[in-house]
Amino acid sequence: MKIFRDTWLIFSRQFQLLLRNPVWLIVGIVQPVFYLFLFAPLLKPALGAQTNAEAYQVFVPGLLVMLAIFGALFTGFGLIAELRAGVIERSRVTPVSRVALLLGRSLRDVVSLLFQAVLITVLAIPFGLSVNIGDVLLAYILLGLITLLCSAVSYGVALKVRSEDALAPLLNTVSQPVLLTAGILLPLTLAPVWLRNVSKWNPFSWAVDGVRALFAGEAASAVVWQSGLIIVGLTALAVFWAARSFAKSVR
Repeated sequence: MKIFRDTWLIFSRQFQLLLRNPVWLIVGIVQPVFYLFLFAPLLKPALGAQTNAEAYQVFVPGLLVMLAIFGALFTGFGLIAELRAGVIERSRVTPVSRVALLLGRSLRDVVSLLFQAVLITVLAIPFGLSVNIGDVLLAYILLGLITLLCSAVSYGVALKVRSEDALAPLLNTVSQPVLLTAGILLPLTLAPVWLRNVSKWNPFSWAVDGVRALFAGEAASAVVWQSGLIIVGLTALAVFWAARSFAKSVR
């Protein structure tokens, strides 16, 4: 189908640009590595864990969700640069699918995230992390959907505001409460009741619980399919909205 071919063309072009200048890919992995080496060891006494493996089993999934959310939420800055350079404007005269303009870019972000997720997982194994390959692959699918969701939102918002000065504070304002109520760095079982109740309205809190369950080998847990349904639904809505924004921008 034409949309698949167009999506592949956009993805290939965007991925080539990423490989030519992999600075952002490297920068994106440095901070999670610091968290892995310098923050995770503090969790063993904080969580009352008996071994490092137990602490990393809790921390690594949350770290990967944080990487998926924040790595994708700020991709809109690159799109604003393309808008300023006239790249999106020149797309008006091409027959490429408007939906593919979004999906090609977002799939590049998903591949980038998955590379980083695999690297973080491998680096955590010497610290005692033990995972089942099948369960981790399911977790990576969920992480990929989270990346697609946040990437689509970021591109859609970037097309609306068209300014880094407006996009940066907007994303920071939204991302901070998401981070603090998702139980990313510390599980919300340690939180007071009111904060746990608030977190139930945060879809990424469900995602964190789902990824943690998969890393713990509990693929049959109800939270896994519940988080999957929530993220799939939100991703579909985000892609639909962002694709319409692309269509209006290059119409």
